[in-house]
Amino acid sequence: MSIWKQLVLTLLVVIVAAGLWVRYYPGAGAHLSAWGIDWLDFAVADAAPSGGDQPRRGRGGPQGAVVATPVVEITINDRLSAIGTSTALQSVAVTPYTSGRMTEVLVKSGATVKAGDAIAKLDLDAEQIAVERAANALKDAEARLQRMQVLRKTNTATAVQVTDAELSVDNARLQLREAELALSRRSIETPIAGVVGILPITAGNYVSSQTVIATIDDRSEILVDFWVPERFASAIAVGSPITATSVARPGETFEGVISAVDNRIDIDSRTLQVRARFPNKADKLRAGMSFQVSMKFPGDKYPAVDPLAVQWGSDGAFVWAVREGKGVRVPVSIIQRNTDSVLVDAELTVNDEVVTEGIHLVRNGADVRVADRKQAPASDTPATTASSQSGS
Repeated sequence: MSIWKQLVLTLLVVIVAAGLWVRYYPGAGAHLSAWGIDWLDFAVADAAPSGGDQPRRGRGGPQGAVVATPVVEITINDRLSAIGTSTALQSVAVTPYTSGRMTEVLVKSGATVKAGDAIAKLDLDAEQIAVERAANALKDAEARLQRMQVLRKTNTATAVQVTDAELSVDNARLQLREAELALSRRSIETPIAGVVGILPITAGNYVSSQTVIATIDDRSEILVDFWVPERFASAIAVGSPITATSVARPGETFEGVISAVDNRIDIDSRTLQVRARFPNKADKLRAGMSFQVSMKFPGDKYPAVDPLAVQWGSDGAFVWAVREGKGVRVPVSIIQRNTDSVLVDAELTVNDEVVTEGIHLVRNGADVRVADRKQAPASDTPATTASSQSGS
């Protein structure tokens, strides 16, 4: 085969491929318009009616029937749902100041105590003896001071001796206070009001300053920690209302407020830790419960179009809008893809219609005949859900 025949055959193959591309590729018209050859419009045979009523195809003339879908407005980032874990408003593990043998436990598990209540006692014989010894030493020092003061009046004692006697009295008083403090610390008291947990130790055991005698939880209010996506960081503020439900209390909804927001985003999960506070006057809630928390925000509003309407060209995504019976090419920036809609940032309003079928028939500025109108995409989007983490 001569080189001329090969060239002719190659040219025919290229022409046929180009024709098939223009005929069947949905975005071919947009590319041709961009290249300035939108006069090459011959791929409408399947959409045009048969017989003498077939419209003429040409630049600016009717180009067949298309299917269009109305644009709707959807709000996103307006709801948040997250899983959180509760803690008590205050929680204290009570330990003794000193070591010793526990002689008595004064409370039971589940009891309600006030701040300063004694919950257990240690053996105190040695401390009582120390108090009595310190008291005797103080009496002796005071008696000596009185003698020095009398002798000083007769010039028998010097001023230095009187001063030493006064210093001895002061030291004796300090020793007595120290002994009384050691004696008082043999009684183990709770520093906060709350409910006593399960007691891990019983009377008769030897304990040290590291031994936990009891755990006290102040659950007059419950704190719930949860984590939210980074994009909600600017929307959450202290004092914002929040609702929560718990599997332990089905059918009940608890209302609270945001009490604290962390000062940084976790770099691994890209989430922000948030803490909410819930009143617990009825004492229904416990530390450690799992909660489903929910919040509402103003959100961001975007036009939503049918996924079939979004096309791609050399300059990015676009849709064909139908305005006053003519096709208008509208560039779009995709914000979010849903199952039945695509949220875009574009110059579209809820009064616009976008072409979803017969897109290859549409040319920018040409007349468009809408044969059918599909139902608009759903206007509701699901709430954003965030899962709790453990110590990010």
